[in-house]
Amino acid sequence: MVLHFYELKKLPPLANTDNGRDLWLKLFNAETEEELTKIEEMGVSLMCEAIAAYRHVAASPEFREMERVRSKTRHDEAQAIYHVEQRGVERANANWQGVVLEKDTLIASQATENTELRLQLAKLQAQLNNSK
Repeated sequence: MVLHFYELKKLPPLANTDNGRDLWLKLFNAETEEELTKIEEMGVSLMCEAIAAYRHVAASPEFREMERVRSKTRHDEAQAIYHVEQRGVERANANWQGVVLEKDTLIASQATENTELRLQLAKLQAQLNNSK
């Protein structure tokens, strides 16, 4: 058994209508109605039948409902990811605010201690000057 992998986005422009594989790959890669129409215009009956069958299925209420549910699911997943990311950002910000507050408190404490030491030093200098 041999498996072949094709990168649909890297397919060359379709020029040969005799290559069935290339036609099917181009059909699978089609994302717009214009692309389907271009394939139809090649006049390959099998491709025209496949496109007609696709359009018939795509027009059914069941297919439209499945597409609506799929679209809603993608939207809901994107929203869930967004909210989880936002919560992560909020938690990170809260943690950083805690760290900053802790450091600010430490700096203020050290500044107070420095001020007290300067006052003591000034008193000692004053005593030293008075004793001369």
